Amino acid sequence: MTTEVAMETKMDQNNFDFHIPRWEQLPDIDLYSDQVVNYLETRLEMFHLDKSEKLISKSMINNYVKQGVLKPPVKKKYDRTHLAYLFVICLMKQVYSISDIKIMVRLALGVAPIDLSYNEFCSVLEESIECIFNNKIYIGEDSLGKARHLLKCATQSYANKLYVQITFLNK
Repeated sequence: MTTEVAMETKMDQNNFDFHIPRWEQLPDIDLYSDQVVNYLETRLEMFHLDKSEKLISKSMINNYVKQGVLKPPVKKKYDRTHLAYLFVICLMKQVYSISDIKIMVRLALGVAPIDLSYNEFCSVLEESIECIFNNKIYIGEDSLGKARHLLKCATQSYANKLYVQITFLNK
């Protein structure tokens, strides 16, 4: 794997700092499904609040491929594109159905290529989480395009759920 960036995290009910790896920071070598599961579990551990449920598994990945949300692996190996999709899926499936995520990803990719779309998702997600956990209003650009507005709304719904779980439900 190339640059493995340790996630900078600090989480409590009044503060939440998180850095999700950007496209350039994802491994540039292909990984087998066990390695993908390990990579995602490590990077998203702080978001795995309900330990009774798996965040990701090999069978989940296979199901995402069968449902057409994720392209099939090449020679049983997953690349950077797969990882980007799986980051989005693992986080957003806590709020949206897989079919909804599939539609939202398709919309995002209609506006920009995968690397730019993924990096935008990471930035907007981080900003949404920061605003919710620091009791700030998320102020974006004055006129958001449809895709950016959708992304902002989707990430805010995830950030709101996360905040409620951590602050009020003590997960």
